[in-house]
Amino acid sequence: MARRFADTTLVVASHNAGKMKEIGDLLTPFKVSVKSAGELNLPEPEETGETFIANAKLKALASARGANFPALADDSGLCVYDLGGAPGIYSARWAGPSKDFSVAMKRIEDELGGAQEPRARFVCALALAWPDGHCETFEGEVRGTLVFPPRGEKGFGYDPIFIPDGHFITFAEMDPAAKHEISHRANAFRLLVDACFQ
Repeated sequence: MARRFADTTLVVASHNAGKMKEIGDLLTPFKVSVKSAGELNLPEPEETGETFIANAKLKALASARGANFPALADDSGLCVYDLGGAPGIYSARWAGPSKDFSVAMKRIEDELGGAQEPRARFVCALALAWPDGHCETFEGEVRGTLVFPPRGEKGFGYDPIFIPDGHFITFAEMDPAAKHEISHRANAFRLLVDACFQ
């Protein structure tokens, strides 16, 4: 049985404004005071895990212990089948130190070498950790097709090249509320809520 979340404050272990906004929106119904690791000046731990879950746990535990509050961390990325699952857990690193995802999207396009309708999936691992070291983890995904050149201005990261199955527009062309209904993060979040918030 998963541990229930019974606090009034939750730290989101992220310095990414786009990710912070999405997670904050998903947490709105639970009337929790949300703070980011960035605003608390918590350092970003080195992501040495070999899976999304491992890296989410690393970040959540570091923030929970640093802030002395429960912390929620997300580790997510794009896995392209024709590239053997890359960039995967290295999705952010492909964007370089300046976090320029136009560079990362161009690299994917170049490495695919003109492959037609390449298939990919977005994966999101969530870890909810407490200062005592307890941690609950959840993983969600959404599958789709990549499109080039990138389209749309509403998302972040790799959203402009990803068309989820059953749709004809990219995540970056979708209204944020529509994306929240079907995204990898929303799918993982539903599992988290069912286990720890209901």
